[in-house]
Amino acid sequence: METPGNLFCVAAPSGAGKSSLVKALLELDSRLAVSVSHTTRQPRGQEVDGREYHFVDEARFRAMVDAGEFFEHAQVHGNFYGTSRRAIQTRLDGGEDVVLEIDWQGALQIKKLFSHAVLIFILPPSWEELMQRLNRRGEDSADVIAQRMTNARTEVAQARHFDYVIVNALFETALFDLKTVVHSQRLKYAAQRRAKSQVFASLGLG
Repeated sequence: METPGNLFCVAAPSGAGKSSLVKALLELDSRLAVSVSHTTRQPRGQEVDGREYHFVDEARFRAMVDAGEFFEHAQVHGNFYGTSRRAIQTRLDGGEDVVLEIDWQGALQIKKLFSHAVLIFILPPSWEELMQRLNRRGEDSADVIAQRMTNARTEVAQARHFDYVIVNALFETALFDLKTVVHSQRLKYAAQRRAKSQVFASLGLG
């Protein structure tokens, strides 16, 4: 499924800094739009429905799955997450670049639907640093943090299936790397051909 717009999927274990990096990227790049996923988990901290996520109960989520409203969906840390089919398709068809904050399962599902999707994995610099970041968030109990660390072992192992890997040791450096990936993707031959099809056609380029 090819579209004029580029699709970027950013995945990471909990605590690696994915959300902070994507938020900062969106503030710097006006050409990027974020697709807000649906989830059955409860809001955290200052999260707002419709901004970070569309928060729905499990019955509503399952009804949306049955209706085919998601491009992908997965269960992560005991909660369900899904990516809206209509929201993404409309934006990509209109030539917008879309970034998804997504788990590794969803990213690989998306890649099967959009061969030109760019998969980016954010790694922590070490297991010790990841544990410290989860503790510093102050959002989860010790049991939940322990489970997140266990899940992170599985999640990090999936990085080999991604197109790009960014180690978030220093936030500013990781953000620069993320911006570089996005800009580089836009300049690839296939991406330019999709985005500027009339120019390519007029120049006799296929």
